[in-house]
Amino acid sequence: MTTVHITSTGVGPAGVVAVARTGAEVVIDDDAVEAMRRSRAIVDGIERDGRPVYGVSTGFGALASTFIAPERRAELQHALIRSHAAGIGEPMPKEVVRAMMLLRLRSIAMGRSGVRPEVAAALAGLLNADITPWVPRFGSLGASGDLAPLAHCAMVLLGEGRVLGADGARADAGPALERAGLAPIELSSKEGLSLINGTDGMLGMLLLAIADARHLLTMADVTAALAIEAMLGSDRPFAAELHEIRPHPGQGASAANIHRLLQDSEIMDSHRSDLLHAVQDAYSMRCAPQVAGAARDVLAFASTVADRELVSVVDNPVVLLDGRVESTGNFHGAPLGYASDFLAIAAADVGSIAERRVDRLLDVTRSRGLPAFLSPDAGVNSGLMIAQYTAAGIVAENRRLAQPASVDSVPTSGMQEDHVSMGWSAGCKLREVLDNLGSVLGVELLSAVRALQLREPMAPSPTARVAIAAVERIADKPGPDQFLAPVLEQVKQLVSGTALRADIEGAVGPLR
Repeated sequence: MTTVHITSTGVGPAGVVAVARTGAEVVIDDDAVEAMRRSRAIVDGIERDGRPVYGVSTGFGALASTFIAPERRAELQHALIRSHAAGIGEPMPKEVVRAMMLLRLRSIAMGRSGVRPEVAAALAGLLNADITPWVPRFGSLGASGDLAPLAHCAMVLLGEGRVLGADGARADAGPALERAGLAPIELSSKEGLSLINGTDGMLGMLLLAIADARHLLTMADVTAALAIEAMLGSDRPFAAELHEIRPHPGQGASAANIHRLLQDSEIMDSHRSDLLHAVQDAYSMRCAPQVAGAARDVLAFASTVADRELVSVVDNPVVLLDGRVESTGNFHGAPLGYASDFLAIAAADVGSIAERRVDRLLDVTRSRGLPAFLSPDAGVNSGLMIAQYTAAGIVAENRRLAQPASVDSVPTSGMQEDHVSMGWSAGCKLREVLDNLGSVLGVELLSAVRALQLREPMAPSPTARVAIAAVERIADKPGPDQFLAPVLEQVKQLVSGTALRADIEGAVGPLR
């Protein structure tokens, strides 16, 4: 089993994905334990001195000026968790909750939160025992971070709240801890606040989305190349020298992929000297790298934001090494909300241009000799007509989801939290957009393969031969209409999974 180490400097993005998706084991290194002990000693000193410090000896939010007696400060932390676990709705996916817990552990382990190592160990215990809190979809505004979602996680540490059962149903946390041999913890001063005050849900969703988007944007180049080959398009617009004169990095990478994928094809060679052939391909073909490449550059920006956040201290208040405890605004999710919204816009547009290529493939007036709707017996059969409807409907949905969440602040907490990031909502929307993008690219993959099959006996590119073999195992060869829904589900998995890309790279070399 993979092991992910939590140090005083944090954890890398690959470690987050490994813990979230593959159940990698979590180990807290000694330097992190020592950093937590040092910061806890500072909080203990504040307790002894009786100084008024937010979150240690006061209430929270609009109650920040309310002094809490020493004998009630542990009670304060438990009450905070229970009152803030106020989410509602369907549960968040397991991978999001696991990422969120790991990132909260990462934040605590950096030694700026004043939390005992035992609390961090309890979080690691939940992850390693595969206990996943039941975290409802609604509750976070990205204000003081992801308060409600993190509070639902913290409830399980107390032996309270709910967890995701093995069957996906909701179950009580106490028995789940007992079965795993884990004991509930008792919180000390500031620890409840440190368990819930941060951007971990937003960051977790962004990191998972970045991993998905990186793969899908390469697959968008694959499906674009297949569609261009099937429509007798030109590979000349993808030559490297044409992209060196507009040096956007993503555009160059996408163009290089498409150019490589289109080589060694009898179909492409069949019309190179045809003077009647179109001088310029349609924008959805010729400008594929400009759109997918711009999305790659947005992905690079989002990755930079996420990498910075992974080494950030986002608690409030923070415990500084010189002994001060200071209030901050680092919990505000604006950087993550903006990045998620921007990436959702880019991903939605990649799906939009892909759907336009699907429409061209199916339109007998524009597909350069292919039968209507890619059916060899159009009329009695409708071919892929309604698959394009599905893609169009998904594109329309993604356009709605691409509306920015981060501009929609709603003031809360008696106007103390009078501007919020909505970063949690931005992350949720982004994940939906990317899932939808996989579906649209699946329709393009199916359509392009069906069209290439109809170009026989001309031999397609090595890329196309691999794709045709993979899709034929699902959808067979062109013929009478078939039940399309299960076919579309399976071709989406081809796009979202890694096997097809690996096989294509085995045939043509690595893709960017």
